[in-house]
Amino acid sequence: MNKQVSKNFPVWTVSAAAETAAEKGIPASGDRFRVVAIGNFDGAHLGHAALVEAGRTLASAEAPGRSVECVALTFDPHPRALFQPGQPLFRLTAAEDRAAALAGIGFDAAAIITFDRAFASLSAEAFIAGILLGALRADAVVVGEDFHFGQGRKGTPALLVAEGKRLGFAVRLVGPVRHADGTIISSTAIREALAAGDVPRANAMLGRPYAIAGEVIHGAKRGRELGYRTANLALDPGNALAYGIYAVTAELEGEALLGVASFGRRPHFDNGPPLLEVHLFDFAREIYGSRLTVAFRARLRGEAKFDSLDALLAQMAQDCEAARALLGAAPGVLPQSGKA
Repeated sequence: MNKQVSKNFPVWTVSAAAETAAEKGIPASGDRFRVVAIGNFDGAHLGHAALVEAGRTLASAEAPGRSVECVALTFDPHPRALFQPGQPLFRLTAAEDRAAALAGIGFDAAAIITFDRAFASLSAEAFIAGILLGALRADAVVVGEDFHFGQGRKGTPALLVAEGKRLGFAVRLVGPVRHADGTIISSTAIREALAAGDVPRANAMLGRPYAIAGEVIHGAKRGRELGYRTANLALDPGNALAYGIYAVTAELEGEALLGVASFGRRPHFDNGPPLLEVHLFDFAREIYGSRLTVAFRARLRGEAKFDSLDALLAQMAQDCEAARALLGAAPGVLPQSGKA
């Protein structure tokens, strides 16, 4: 196990070898009551935040007066990469942004399990003894009420509760959190909303705007020629965000900006590889190589091929006007530093 730290948020890497190397790498909790919440946590959405809340409530009941440390126990790579390697995965949170996302919903640290064949072959009992108790020294464990674990997913919530009673750690099973329409909030539901272009719905389930961060790269510079300079980002190939035009906010080195973005293959020009092109309002600096965070607020329309360049330019002007109106009408829409 190797300890890493990201902006004062501890991140530990755990392998199946933790069964026999339990005392390496992860510090003891000291006088803190350590609650471990288990999940993939992709997106760090409102359902995940409920696990943190449940963990702190459980700690108050089990150890009143003691400080609490909530640890997210998650997996890398995603289990699907091992069991379905040819199937692309739409990740809501990039690996480099995971620590900030987990901290943002209230976790104090994260432990990332190397999800490989060795780990997948651990029995449920070995997972509890070697990882939860040996490596992490958990005082309590919080999971969703349908959580299964261990080889062949044979570990059930009932087994976890029984082992908690036998081995002396508290367990809390947490029911689903639902969207206003009754849909269970999950990473899958959020991915489906984004793939359908329903950004407000996805954002409501996330508890914040869906955002992408990346390095600004060179493009064909058509926007500059047309009078609409863009900052371009290449998204992960698995990203399934609906192609189209979006009203966005952005953050660049702590500066909050408004804009309109196109994500897609540019059917009017080349129908090339998907690219995110962001036109920042009232902004003209060269920012190639800079890290830009783009937060999606609404999808204005799908992408389209136009009969003429003039028709395209007229539509781009309308898109900018619509985005300005939408963003200006939304109270508190500008992202705070680090939270775009």
